Amino acid sequence: MIIAIDGPAGAGKSTVARRLAERLGFRYLDTGAMYRALTWLAMRDAIPLDEGERLGLLASAHPVDLDAAGRVSIDGTDVTAAIRQSRIDRLVPVVARHPDVRRVMRERQRELAEQGDAVMEGRDIGTVVVPNAEVKVYLTADPEIRASRRQAERPEIGADALATDLFKRDTSDAERMQPAPDAIQIDTTELEVEGVVARIEELVRERTHA
Repeated sequence: MIIAIDGPAGAGKSTVARRLAERLGFRYLDTGAMYRALTWLAMRDAIPLDEGERLGLLASAHPVDLDAAGRVSIDGTDVTAAIRQSRIDRLVPVVARHPDVRRVMRERQRELAEQGDAVMEGRDIGTVVVPNAEVKVYLTADPEIRASRRQAERPEIGADALATDLFKRDTSDAERMQPAPDAIQIDTTELEVEGVVARIEELVRERTHA
């Protein structure tokens, strides 16, 4: 079974997806981390981030690996911690917007999805990557709440800079950030993580016994 969780930054996707995967015994596939890993590799190799074709070739030559423990590696290097730096936050939207990059990444994401039960989270999982996912969820939250959550994750970034970053990411991702017609939308503004996870678990049970 594939569970697709989409939504904007700060809506709670990563925390919810990781917890849900643990509860269900599924693999957790953070597709955003894959774009971050490619951004890290491009920066290491001094490849201009505005050259989409070169970045697409780089992604094809060095498939990102996500292991069962949630570690992220590319070109034989564990980049799990490195890709969470604030400079990657700022630059990953530039890399992710290139069609050549998205094409390669989506193919890789489908390969990972075919390996068995998984919770996949990102921007266009239920609409593009795995439109046949058995369970599709789209998480949303008020902008102020999303910004405060990101601030807690990235205390080194000022509140004003973070709000600007969220706005830029939302604008950049607007085309991809559309819920699938058959996705269940959950507003997490006033919900605790466990409440959101429980709601999705209920959806999984409904699909399993349908």
